[in-house]
Amino acid sequence: MAAAAARHHILDFMLRGPADGHAILKGLQSIFQEQEMTETVYNWEDQGCLATYVNKSGSSVSLRIYPHGSVLVDLQSYGAEEKDESHHLLNKLEERMRELFQNSITRVKRLPAITRGGTIDRYWPTADGRLVEYDIDDIVYDEESPYQNIKILHSKQFGNILILNGDVNLAESDLAYTQAIMGSGKEDFSGKEVLILGGGDGGILYEMVKLKPKMVTMVEIDQMVIDGCRKYMRKTCGDVLDSLQGDCYQVLVEDCIPVLKRYAKDGHTFDYVINDLTAVPISTSPEEDSTWEFLRLILDLSMKVLKRDGKYYTQGNCVNLTEALALYEEQLNRLCCPVEFSKETVCVPSYMELWVFYTIWKRKTSV
Repeated sequence: MAAAAARHHILDFMLRGPADGHAILKGLQSIFQEQEMTETVYNWEDQGCLATYVNKSGSSVSLRIYPHGSVLVDLQSYGAEEKDESHHLLNKLEERMRELFQNSITRVKRLPAITRGGTIDRYWPTADGRLVEYDIDDIVYDEESPYQNIKILHSKQFGNILILNGDVNLAESDLAYTQAIMGSGKEDFSGKEVLILGGGDGGILYEMVKLKPKMVTMVEIDQMVIDGCRKYMRKTCGDVLDSLQGDCYQVLVEDCIPVLKRYAKDGHTFDYVINDLTAVPISTSPEEDSTWEFLRLILDLSMKVLKRDGKYYTQGNCVNLTEALALYEEQLNRLCCPVEFSKETVCVPSYMELWVFYTIWKRKTSV
């Protein structure tokens, strides 16, 4: 049986003119009295009023009335048995407000209840800070590795979703992500050497080995991500994570930075480098954010192991984060060698937002 959780209901009204707090409180008073709710009222000279109502079971309502015409109702209840009563109370409040103000109401907005404190967390923010409620119905995997928190949650729409440190990484529905970070079908990988940085979900590796490359090397620091995805993300990774080595691939469970430095020192180069480590940072202070420093280091090292005519693929971030993306493009002008780039915007199903992907290559210089 699922654990009980708190439910937060929101009901908003917008009035055409100023809101008369006294009239609204008086008009709604009988409804709260019927629910045997205790009333407390706070008034401010220029900021309207706030009324709180609490019943014997602990359910509460806050009624915030602003002078400009906003009337905001927040109802909190706990447990499944309170659900019907909450809906009944909200229906009564909406009906009475419509009776009281009739043509004076310009907008009524009632949102689905937000569930808080439950066993399953269904709310995850988008990269640009919007709240999304996923149709999560099961916790498949939840472990703390030496590097990060790893969750795999099941969604009715998207299948199993890998979430690392609270960021939605990849769902079984997200082949579009994998295809985009591999060049969207524009490249011929047959007979080529490919380096994948990160990619512990196995999605890129699984799709890549189908294309008959000479050798794919995947460098993933977190064995527990590999273990979780091997067991619970089979639609994404197939069987490639069953073994750390195959006919045309190898998986190195290591920090990619020492590996890149070693390859650069040994002169080992690749036709393609695919960076699936992290998105472009949301921070707009590249000189202060350590993630930007890490990103620049990866870019420089990757250019050193990329063949002269090779290509580097990576994700950017949400298309709405224009400033962060512009800063990333500025960083490309500061690398150890001159580069050019192109970008593509793709809809990744489980992200519920458009995502930018980059292709980067070394600029050809005249002899």
